[in-house]
Amino acid sequence: MPDSLSIKEIFSHPNRPEHVAIIMDGNGRWARKKGFPRIAGHKEGINSVREIVEVSGEIGLKYLTLYTFSEENWKRPKTEVSFLMSLLMETLRKEIASLHKNNVKVSIIGDIDKLPEKARKGMLEGVEHTKNNTGLNLILALSYSSRLEILNVVKSAASDVLAGKIHQEDISEEYINSKLYTAGIPDPDLLIRTSGELRISNFLLWQIAYSEIYITQDLWPDFRKAELVKAINEYLGRERRFGKITE
Repeated sequence: MPDSLSIKEIFSHPNRPEHVAIIMDGNGRWARKKGFPRIAGHKEGINSVREIVEVSGEIGLKYLTLYTFSEENWKRPKTEVSFLMSLLMETLRKEIASLHKNNVKVSIIGDIDKLPEKARKGMLEGVEHTKNNTGLNLILALSYSSRLEILNVVKSAASDVLAGKIHQEDISEEYINSKLYTAGIPDPDLLIRTSGELRISNFLLWQIAYSEIYITQDLWPDFRKAELVKAINEYLGRERRFGKITE
């Protein structure tokens, strides 16, 4: 394989990833390095989201999951949380027409009932508006916690057994997959984390069991088309064995 495949070459590559998930980290540090308030980093991070969504479609990805707001993020200062919710709403309102035009389907995973009513309603309207699109599925993880997601599956399984809907022996990987927020969505082939941090941060813990992991020192506002292409090129150079040995 060439050292670096172009977008066109990646699109036609038989082993290109189907699903890429990204932990978008570093907005605050990007702003601090430039002497800006933290909100400036979040604003610039939106430009990265826009470009990464665009190139994901060009590459031919079927699913792009972005860790947009975690359950733990509610613990941030109220002013920052309020700004993030407003920015989220403003961005979706501005971008939804373009996303729809480009056949992008918007999905949400997480406990969205915790979102402010206006934000929750706006998110669901975006989902409804694009639900029949057949291109890239843009999945936004909002108020998301993988531990809580798995805990909810455990509770659901216990309830189903007690109600006689299933037997204990029926609790399988397939059963668990069907109860996750990501039911019907294939596991990520590639997990990218920006900012150089070596943590999963409670993101898709069940789903990334065999995902390839790519860590970049780039802060999220600096992660653009070239950086995604670089990450996918590295992915294509790896051998995925899923616990097996090389043939």
